[in-house]
Amino acid sequence: MTTEEKKETNSSNIRPGDTIKVFQTLKETTSKGEKKERIQIFEGLVLCHKHGKETGATVTVRKIVDGVGVEKIFPIHSPIIKKIEILSHGKVRRAKLYYLRGSKGKKSKVKRKDVNKAQVLESADRLA
Repeated sequence: MTTEEKKETNSSNIRPGDTIKVFQTLKETTSKGEKKERIQIFEGLVLCHKHGKETGATVTVRKIVDGVGVEKIFPIHSPIIKKIEILSHGKVRRAKLYYLRGSKGKKSKVKRKDVNKAQVLESADRLA
């Protein structure tokens, strides 16, 4: 599989308004000095998808934790990202959903499209 095919499989279906789960590996050191790796899951709404299918493509994901909005920017083709699951597609009419940052309640909802099953996009390491 060429690098072009890997790029297409990783970022082709992610669009603004989608709800996704991003599986990210974190390297930690314990108090005893042991190094451990674990996978952290970040689930939220995609606000924007930047740089198309380039190697530097990023996705901004937002979720609300205890009434506070949390945003993370994930580089899609990074080896730190192990897997991206698309849970549902949203029906939106804009490419950038930055207006959701200031909205609360019903105004912050995005209409959902019907999705039969979740899609799983794996990173380049696992596809090779």
